[in-house]
Amino acid sequence: MRSLGLMWQRARRSTARVASLASMSLAGDVCVVTGACGFLGARLVRLLLEEERLSEIRLLDRNVPPDFIQTLEVSLASLTRYRLWLSDALGETQLSVFEGDIRDRELVARACTGASLVFHTAALIDVIGAVDPSELYGVNVKGTQLLLETCIQEKVASFVYTSSIEVTGPNSHGEPIICGNEDTPYVCCLKFPYSQSKKEAEQLCLGRNGARMATCVLRPMYIYGEGCRFTLGHMRDGIKNGDVLLRMSRREAKVNPVYVGNVAVAHLQAARALREPQKRLVVGGNIYYVSDDTPPISYSDFNHAVLAPLGFGIQDRHVLPFLLLYLISFLMELLQAVLRPLLKFTPPLNRQLLVMLNTPFSFSYEKAHRDLGYTPRYDWAEARQRTTDWLASILPRERERISVK
Repeated sequence: MRSLGLMWQRARRSTARVASLASMSLAGDVCVVTGACGFLGARLVRLLLEEERLSEIRLLDRNVPPDFIQTLEVSLASLTRYRLWLSDALGETQLSVFEGDIRDRELVARACTGASLVFHTAALIDVIGAVDPSELYGVNVKGTQLLLETCIQEKVASFVYTSSIEVTGPNSHGEPIICGNEDTPYVCCLKFPYSQSKKEAEQLCLGRNGARMATCVLRPMYIYGEGCRFTLGHMRDGIKNGDVLLRMSRREAKVNPVYVGNVAVAHLQAARALREPQKRLVVGGNIYYVSDDTPPISYSDFNHAVLAPLGFGIQDRHVLPFLLLYLISFLMELLQAVLRPLLKFTPPLNRQLLVMLNTPFSFSYEKAHRDLGYTPRYDWAEARQRTTDWLASILPRERERISVK
Protein backbone atom coordinates (compact mmCIF):
# COMPACT_ATOMS: atom_id res chain seq x y z
CA MET A 1 0.00 0.00 0.00
CA ARG A 2 1.18 3.50 -0.78
CA SER A 3 -0.33 5.71 1.93
CA LEU A 4 -0.96 9.13 0.47
CA GLY A 5 -1.61 11.02 3.68
CA LEU A 6 -4.16 12.97 1.64
CA MET A 7 -7.21 14.38 3.40
CA TRP A 8 -10.24 15.69 1.59
CA GLN A 9 -12.83 18.23 2.55
CA ARG A 10 -16.22 17.98 0.92
CA ALA A 11 -19.57 19.72 1.11
CA ARG A 12 -23.17 18.77 0.35
CA ARG A 13 -25.21 20.61 -2.27
CA SER A 14 -27.72 21.78 0.31
CA THR A 15 -28.82 21.23 3.89
CA ALA A 16 -31.91 19.42 2.62
CA ARG A 17 -29.80 16.94 0.63
CA VAL A 18 -27.66 16.16 3.69
CA ALA A 19 -30.78 15.53 5.76
CA SER A 20 -32.39 13.31 3.13
CA LEU A 21 -29.30 11.08 2.88
CA ALA A 22 -28.56 10.91 6.60
CA SER A 23 -30.25 7.54 7.09
CA MET A 24 -28.39 5.99 4.14
CA SER A 25 -25.00 7.68 4.52
CA LEU A 26 -21.78 5.69 4.38
CA ALA A 27 -20.21 7.93 7.03
CA GLY A 28 -17.20 6.39 8.72
CA ASP A 29 -16.99 3.38 6.40
CA VAL A 30 -13.79 2.04 4.86
CA CYS A 31 -14.47 1.42 1.17
CA VAL A 32 -12.52 -0.47 -1.51
CA VAL A 33 -12.94 0.43 -5.20
CA THR A 34 -11.37 -2.05 -7.61
CA GLY A 35 -10.57 -0.68 -11.04
CA ALA A 36 -10.40 2.71 -9.32
CA CYS A 37 -8.47 4.38 -12.14
CA GLY A 38 -10.78 3.07 -14.86
CA PHE A 39 -13.51 4.84 -16.80
CA LEU A 40 -16.25 4.08 -14.27
CA GLY A 41 -14.08 3.53 -11.19
CA ALA A 42 -12.51 7.00 -11.30
CA ARG A 43 -15.93 8.61 -11.67
CA LEU A 44 -17.23 6.61 -8.72
CA VAL A 45 -14.28 7.64 -6.54
CA ARG A 46 -14.92 11.30 -7.30
CA LEU A 47 -18.59 10.87 -6.43
CA LEU A 48 -17.76 9.18 -3.12
CA LEU A 49 -15.43 12.02 -2.21
CA GLU A 50 -18.04 14.62 -3.09
CA GLU A 51 -21.05 13.12 -1.36
CA GLU A 52 -19.94 10.80 1.43
CA ARG A 53 -18.00 11.03 4.70
CA LEU A 54 -16.06 7.82 4.31
CA SER A 55 -13.20 7.21 6.70
CA GLU A 56 -11.02 5.81 3.92
CA ILE A 57 -11.26 5.01 0.22
CA ARG A 58 -8.84 2.33 -0.97
CA LEU A 59 -8.02 2.48 -4.65
CA LEU A 60 -7.15 -0.94 -6.01
CA ASP A 61 -5.92 -1.05 -9.59
CA ARG A 62 -3.26 -2.78 -11.63
CA ASN A 63 -1.62 0.50 -12.56
CA VAL A 64 -2.13 3.83 -10.80
CA PRO A 65 -0.61 6.63 -12.92
CA PRO A 66 1.54 9.02 -10.88
CA ASP A 67 -0.66 11.98 -11.80
CA PHE A 68 -3.97 10.23 -11.04
CA ILE A 69 -4.39 11.57 -7.50
CA GLN A 70 -3.32 15.04 -8.59
CA THR A 71 -5.82 15.00 -11.47
CA LEU A 72 -8.53 13.82 -9.10
CA GLU A 73 -7.74 16.66 -6.72
CA VAL A 74 -7.92 19.28 -9.48
CA SER A 75 -11.22 17.86 -10.76
CA LEU A 76 -12.75 17.92 -7.31
CA ALA A 77 -11.59 21.47 -6.70
CA SER A 78 -13.30 22.54 -9.92
CA LEU A 79 -16.51 20.73 -9.03
CA THR A 80 -16.75 21.97 -5.47
CA ARG A 81 -16.13 25.58 -6.48
CA TYR A 82 -19.80 25.83 -7.43
CA ARG A 83 -21.22 23.96 -4.46
CA LEU A 84 -22.58 25.30 -1.20
CA TRP A 85 -20.11 24.80 1.64
CA LEU A 86 -21.75 23.83 4.93
CA SER A 87 -19.77 23.97 8.14
CA ASP A 88 -21.57 20.93 9.58
CA ALA A 89 -21.08 18.79 6.46
CA LEU A 90 -17.30 18.84 6.24
CA GLY A 91 -15.30 15.70 6.77
CA GLU A 92 -12.01 14.03 6.06
CA THR A 93 -11.34 10.99 3.96
CA GLN A 94 -8.02 9.21 3.60
CA LEU A 95 -7.09 7.89 0.16
CA SER A 96 -4.85 4.83 -0.03
CA VAL A 97 -3.50 3.13 -3.13
CA PHE A 98 -3.14 -0.64 -3.54
CA GLU A 99 -1.41 -1.19 -6.85
CA GLY A 100 -1.29 -4.64 -8.39
CA ASP A 101 -3.22 -7.55 -9.86
CA ILE A 102 -6.70 -8.47 -8.63
CA ARG A 103 -5.46 -12.09 -8.57
CA ASP A 104 -2.75 -11.28 -6.02
CA ARG A 105 -4.07 -12.89 -2.84
CA GLU A 106 -1.84 -10.94 -0.46
CA LEU A 107 -2.63 -7.59 -2.09
CA VAL A 108 -6.37 -8.25 -2.05
CA ALA A 109 -6.24 -9.31 1.61
CA ARG A 110 -4.44 -6.11 2.60
CA ALA A 111 -6.89 -3.98 0.65
CA CYS A 112 -9.93 -5.63 2.25
CA THR A 113 -8.72 -5.82 5.85
CA GLY A 114 -10.99 -3.62 7.93
CA ALA A 115 -13.16 -2.62 4.97
CA SER A 116 -16.94 -2.60 5.20
CA LEU A 117 -17.82 -2.02 1.53
CA VAL A 118 -16.38 -3.13 -1.81
CA PHE A 119 -17.24 -1.80 -5.26
CA HIS A 120 -15.90 -4.30 -7.78
CA THR A 121 -15.66 -2.42 -11.08
CA ALA A 122 -12.37 -3.96 -12.26
CA ALA A 123 -12.59 -6.18 -15.34
CA LEU A 124 -10.97 -6.92 -18.65
CA ILE A 125 -13.35 -5.68 -21.35
CA ASP A 126 -12.98 -7.30 -24.74
CA VAL A 127 -15.59 -7.29 -27.51
CA ILE A 128 -13.32 -8.15 -30.46
CA GLY A 129 -11.37 -11.13 -29.15
CA ALA A 130 -8.09 -9.28 -28.59
CA VAL A 131 -7.52 -10.75 -25.12
CA ASP A 132 -6.61 -14.38 -24.55
CA PRO A 133 -9.67 -16.23 -23.16
CA SER A 134 -7.63 -17.64 -20.27
CA GLU A 135 -6.63 -14.12 -19.24
CA LEU A 136 -10.24 -12.95 -19.39
CA TYR A 137 -11.31 -15.88 -17.24
CA GLY A 138 -8.43 -15.35 -14.83
CA VAL A 139 -9.20 -11.69 -14.17
CA ASN A 140 -12.98 -11.56 -14.54
CA VAL A 141 -13.85 -14.87 -12.88
CA LYS A 142 -10.94 -16.03 -10.74
CA GLY A 143 -10.17 -12.49 -9.64
CA THR A 144 -13.78 -11.98 -8.60
CA GLN A 145 -13.83 -15.32 -6.79
CA LEU A 146 -10.68 -14.44 -4.83
CA LEU A 147 -12.07 -11.02 -3.95
CA LEU A 148 -15.36 -12.53 -2.72
CA GLU A 149 -13.59 -15.16 -0.62
CA THR A 150 -11.36 -12.48 0.91
CA CYS A 151 -14.34 -10.26 1.67
CA ILE A 152 -16.02 -13.10 3.54
CA GLN A 153 -12.84 -13.78 5.52
CA GLU A 154 -12.37 -10.10 6.33
CA LYS A 155 -16.05 -9.64 7.31
CA VAL A 156 -16.84 -7.09 4.61
CA ALA A 157 -20.53 -6.22 4.97
CA SER A 158 -21.50 -5.15 1.43
CA PHE A 159 -20.35 -5.98 -2.09
CA VAL A 160 -21.51 -4.21 -5.27
CA TYR A 161 -20.53 -5.87 -8.55
CA THR A 162 -20.41 -4.11 -11.92
CA SER A 163 -21.60 -6.46 -14.64
CA SER A 164 -22.54 -5.75 -18.26
CA ILE A 165 -25.60 -5.75 -20.50
CA GLU A 166 -23.72 -8.34 -22.58
CA VAL A 167 -24.54 -11.09 -20.08
CA THR A 168 -28.16 -10.74 -21.22
CA GLY A 169 -27.57 -10.67 -24.95
CA PRO A 170 -28.58 -10.12 -27.62
CA ASN A 171 -28.66 -13.75 -28.71
CA SER A 172 -27.23 -15.03 -31.96
CA HIS A 173 -30.65 -14.75 -33.64
CA GLY A 174 -30.78 -11.04 -32.94
CA GLU A 175 -34.10 -11.28 -31.11
CA PRO A 176 -34.94 -7.81 -29.81
CA ILE A 177 -35.94 -6.54 -26.38
CA ILE A 178 -37.55 -3.12 -26.16
CA CYS A 179 -37.80 -1.52 -22.71
CA GLY A 180 -37.28 -4.86 -20.98
CA ASN A 181 -36.78 -5.45 -17.28
CA GLU A 182 -35.14 -7.96 -14.95
CA ASP A 183 -38.07 -10.38 -15.37
CA THR A 184 -38.25 -10.26 -19.17
CA PRO A 185 -37.81 -13.85 -20.45
CA TYR A 186 -34.99 -14.19 -22.95
CA VAL A 187 -33.03 -17.20 -24.15
CA CYS A 188 -29.39 -16.49 -24.88
CA CYS A 189 -26.50 -18.93 -25.13
CA LEU A 190 -23.35 -16.88 -24.52
CA LYS A 191 -20.58 -17.96 -26.88
CA PHE A 192 -17.86 -15.35 -26.49
CA PRO A 193 -15.35 -15.29 -23.63
CA TYR A 194 -16.03 -11.78 -22.32
CA SER A 195 -19.77 -12.17 -21.85
CA GLN A 196 -19.28 -15.70 -20.49
CA SER A 197 -16.78 -14.46 -17.91
CA LYS A 198 -19.05 -11.64 -16.75
CA LYS A 199 -22.00 -14.00 -16.42
CA GLU A 200 -20.00 -16.47 -14.35
CA ALA A 201 -18.71 -13.67 -12.12
CA GLU A 202 -22.30 -12.50 -11.63
CA GLN A 203 -23.32 -15.95 -10.44
CA LEU A 204 -20.39 -16.06 -8.01
CA CYS A 205 -21.45 -12.72 -6.53
CA LEU A 206 -25.09 -13.67 -6.12
CA GLY A 207 -24.08 -17.00 -4.63
CA ARG A 208 -22.18 -15.21 -1.85
CA ASN A 209 -25.14 -13.13 -0.74
CA GLY A 210 -26.22 -13.98 2.78
CA ALA A 211 -26.27 -12.97 6.41
CA ARG A 212 -22.49 -12.40 6.54
CA MET A 213 -22.26 -10.28 3.40
CA ALA A 214 -24.90 -8.72 1.18
CA THR A 215 -24.17 -8.60 -2.54
CA CYS A 216 -25.91 -7.12 -5.53
CA VAL A 217 -25.19 -6.91 -9.26
CA LEU A 218 -25.58 -3.87 -11.50
CA ARG A 219 -25.93 -4.34 -15.25
CA PRO A 220 -25.30 -1.01 -16.99
CA MET A 221 -26.19 -0.48 -20.61
CA TYR A 222 -23.40 0.70 -22.94
CA ILE A 223 -21.64 3.36 -20.84
CA TYR A 224 -20.59 6.62 -22.48
CA GLY A 225 -19.12 9.89 -21.29
CA GLU A 226 -15.80 11.62 -20.73
CA GLY A 227 -13.00 9.08 -21.06
CA CYS A 228 -14.91 6.40 -23.00
CA ARG A 229 -12.33 4.62 -25.10
CA PHE A 230 -14.95 3.21 -27.48
CA THR A 231 -16.31 6.65 -28.43
CA LEU A 232 -12.72 7.84 -28.82
CA GLY A 233 -12.02 4.90 -31.13
CA HIS A 234 -15.01 5.78 -33.32
CA MET A 235 -13.82 9.37 -33.53
CA ARG A 236 -10.39 8.19 -34.63
CA ASP A 237 -11.94 6.00 -37.33
CA GLY A 238 -13.99 8.98 -38.46
CA ILE A 239 -10.89 11.18 -38.72
CA LYS A 240 -9.19 8.55 -40.88
CA ASN A 241 -12.33 8.43 -43.05
CA GLY A 242 -12.37 12.15 -43.77
CA ASP A 243 -14.53 13.10 -40.78
CA VAL A 244 -17.25 10.63 -41.80
CA LEU A 245 -18.22 8.07 -39.18
CA LEU A 246 -18.56 4.45 -40.24
CA ARG A 247 -22.08 3.05 -39.99
CA MET A 248 -22.08 -0.33 -38.30
CA SER A 249 -25.64 -0.19 -36.89
CA ARG A 250 -29.00 -0.05 -38.58
CA ARG A 251 -30.99 3.04 -37.59
CA GLU A 252 -33.83 0.92 -36.24
CA ALA A 253 -31.50 -1.10 -33.95
CA LYS A 254 -32.13 1.21 -31.01
CA VAL A 255 -30.48 0.73 -27.62
CA ASN A 256 -30.35 2.97 -24.56
CA PRO A 257 -26.79 4.01 -23.69
CA VAL A 258 -26.20 5.30 -20.16
CA TYR A 259 -24.02 8.19 -19.04
CA VAL A 260 -21.08 7.28 -16.80
CA GLY A 261 -22.06 9.85 -14.17
CA ASN A 262 -25.45 8.19 -13.79
CA VAL A 263 -23.89 4.73 -13.51
CA ALA A 264 -21.69 6.02 -10.67
CA VAL A 265 -24.80 7.38 -8.93
CA ALA A 266 -26.48 3.95 -9.25
CA HIS A 267 -23.47 2.32 -7.56
CA LEU A 268 -23.59 4.79 -4.69
CA GLN A 269 -27.32 4.24 -4.25
CA ALA A 270 -26.79 0.46 -4.22
CA ALA A 271 -24.20 0.77 -1.46
CA ARG A 272 -26.47 3.02 0.58
CA ALA A 273 -29.35 0.58 0.18
CA LEU A 274 -27.22 -2.38 1.28
CA ARG A 275 -26.23 -0.52 4.42
CA GLU A 276 -29.83 0.20 5.47
CA PRO A 277 -31.20 -2.94 7.24
CA GLN A 278 -34.65 -3.12 5.63
CA LYS A 279 -33.47 -2.31 2.12
CA ARG A 280 -30.57 -4.74 2.53
CA LEU A 281 -33.04 -7.63 2.69
CA VAL A 282 -34.64 -6.50 -0.57
CA VAL A 283 -31.53 -5.55 -2.54
CA GLY A 284 -29.18 -8.35 -1.44
CA GLY A 285 -28.94 -11.13 -4.04
CA ASN A 286 -30.59 -9.06 -6.76
CA ILE A 287 -29.67 -7.86 -10.25
CA TYR A 288 -30.45 -4.34 -11.47
CA TYR A 289 -30.33 -2.89 -14.96
CA VAL A 290 -28.87 0.61 -15.03
CA SER A 291 -30.00 2.99 -17.74
CA ASP A 292 -31.07 6.63 -17.81
CA ASP A 293 -33.09 9.00 -19.96
CA THR A 294 -30.76 8.96 -22.96
CA PRO A 295 -33.23 8.54 -25.87
CA PRO A 296 -33.23 5.15 -27.65
CA ILE A 297 -30.78 5.35 -30.52
CA SER A 298 -28.59 3.00 -32.53
CA TYR A 299 -24.92 2.72 -31.59
CA SER A 300 -23.78 4.40 -34.82
CA ASP A 301 -26.30 7.22 -34.56
CA PHE A 302 -25.29 7.77 -30.94
CA ASN A 303 -21.68 8.28 -32.06
CA HIS A 304 -22.95 10.78 -34.61
CA ALA A 305 -25.07 12.58 -31.99
CA VAL A 306 -22.03 13.38 -29.83
CA LEU A 307 -19.64 14.03 -32.73
CA ALA A 308 -21.88 15.97 -35.14
CA PRO A 309 -21.27 19.27 -33.29
CA LEU A 310 -17.57 18.79 -34.08
CA GLY A 311 -18.22 18.57 -37.82
CA PHE A 312 -18.47 14.80 -38.28
CA GLY A 313 -20.91 13.22 -40.71
CA ILE A 314 -22.00 9.59 -40.92
CA GLN A 315 -22.47 7.06 -43.68
CA ASP A 316 -26.08 6.57 -44.80
CA ARG A 317 -25.88 2.78 -44.82
CA HIS A 318 -23.67 -0.19 -44.03
CA VAL A 319 -20.55 -0.50 -46.15
CA LEU A 320 -21.72 -4.03 -47.01
CA PRO A 321 -25.05 -5.86 -46.55
CA PHE A 322 -25.55 -7.30 -43.07
CA LEU A 323 -25.55 -10.95 -44.17
CA LEU A 324 -22.29 -10.47 -46.06
CA LEU A 325 -20.72 -8.80 -43.02
CA TYR A 326 -21.90 -11.73 -40.90
CA LEU A 327 -20.27 -14.22 -43.28
CA ILE A 328 -17.04 -12.24 -43.34
CA SER A 329 -17.04 -12.11 -39.54
CA PHE A 330 -17.48 -15.87 -39.34
CA LEU A 331 -14.59 -16.46 -41.75
CA MET A 332 -12.33 -14.10 -39.80
CA GLU A 333 -13.16 -15.93 -36.57
CA LEU A 334 -12.17 -19.21 -38.23
CA LEU A 335 -8.92 -17.66 -39.42
CA GLN A 336 -8.24 -16.38 -35.91
CA ALA A 337 -8.75 -19.86 -34.45
CA VAL A 338 -6.44 -21.45 -37.04
CA LEU A 339 -3.68 -18.88 -36.58
CA ARG A 340 -3.88 -18.63 -32.77
CA PRO A 341 -1.11 -21.18 -32.02
CA LEU A 342 1.27 -19.39 -34.40
CA LEU A 343 0.15 -15.80 -34.75
CA LYS A 344 -2.05 -13.36 -32.84
CA PHE A 345 -4.73 -12.14 -35.21
CA THR A 346 -7.60 -10.00 -33.94
CA PRO A 347 -10.50 -9.53 -36.38
CA PRO A 348 -11.94 -6.00 -36.32
CA LEU A 349 -15.42 -7.50 -36.23
CA ASN A 350 -17.01 -10.72 -34.96
CA ARG A 351 -20.52 -12.16 -35.18
CA GLN A 352 -21.51 -11.35 -31.60
CA LEU A 353 -20.42 -7.73 -31.95
CA LEU A 354 -22.15 -7.39 -35.32
CA VAL A 355 -25.43 -8.78 -33.94
CA MET A 356 -25.15 -6.60 -30.83
CA LEU A 357 -24.72 -3.49 -32.98
CA ASN A 358 -27.77 -4.34 -35.08
CA THR A 359 -30.34 -5.59 -32.57
CA PRO A 360 -32.88 -3.38 -30.74
CA PHE A 361 -32.01 -3.95 -27.08
CA SER A 362 -33.16 -1.59 -24.34
CA PHE A 363 -34.04 -1.89 -20.66
CA SER A 364 -35.84 0.11 -18.00
CA TYR A 365 -34.25 1.27 -14.74
CA GLU A 366 -37.58 1.09 -12.88
CA LYS A 367 -36.47 -1.69 -10.50
CA ALA A 368 -33.31 0.23 -9.59
CA HIS A 369 -35.45 3.31 -8.99
CA ARG A 370 -37.85 1.36 -6.77
CA ASP A 371 -35.35 -0.63 -4.70
CA LEU A 372 -32.23 1.54 -4.72
CA GLY A 373 -33.78 4.97 -4.98
CA TYR A 374 -31.78 5.50 -8.19
CA THR A 375 -32.76 8.48 -10.32
CA PRO A 376 -30.51 9.69 -13.16
CA ARG A 377 -28.75 12.87 -12.12
CA TYR A 378 -27.69 13.98 -15.59
CA ASP A 379 -30.24 14.38 -18.36
CA TRP A 380 -29.48 13.64 -22.00
CA ALA A 381 -28.72 17.27 -22.90
CA GLU A 382 -26.10 17.65 -20.18
CA ALA A 383 -24.60 14.18 -20.65
CA ARG A 384 -24.33 14.73 -24.39
CA GLN A 385 -22.75 18.17 -23.95
CA ARG A 386 -20.21 16.90 -21.44
CA THR A 387 -19.24 14.08 -23.79
CA THR A 388 -18.94 16.37 -26.80
CA ASP A 389 -16.90 18.90 -24.84
CA TRP A 390 -14.47 16.17 -23.83
CA LEU A 391 -14.15 14.96 -27.41
CA ALA A 392 -13.60 18.54 -28.58
CA SER A 393 -10.80 18.97 -26.05
CA ILE A 394 -8.84 16.02 -27.45
CA LEU A 395 -9.77 16.31 -31.14
CA PRO A 396 -6.80 18.52 -32.16
CA ARG A 397 -4.35 16.13 -30.51
CA GLU A 398 -5.96 13.14 -32.21
CA ARG A 399 -5.89 14.81 -35.61
CA GLU A 400 -2.20 15.58 -35.19
CA ARG A 401 -1.40 12.06 -34.00
CA ILE A 402 -3.20 10.47 -36.96
CA SER A 403 -1.68 12.87 -39.51
CA VAL A 404 1.83 12.02 -38.30
CA LYS A 405 1.18 8.33 -38.90
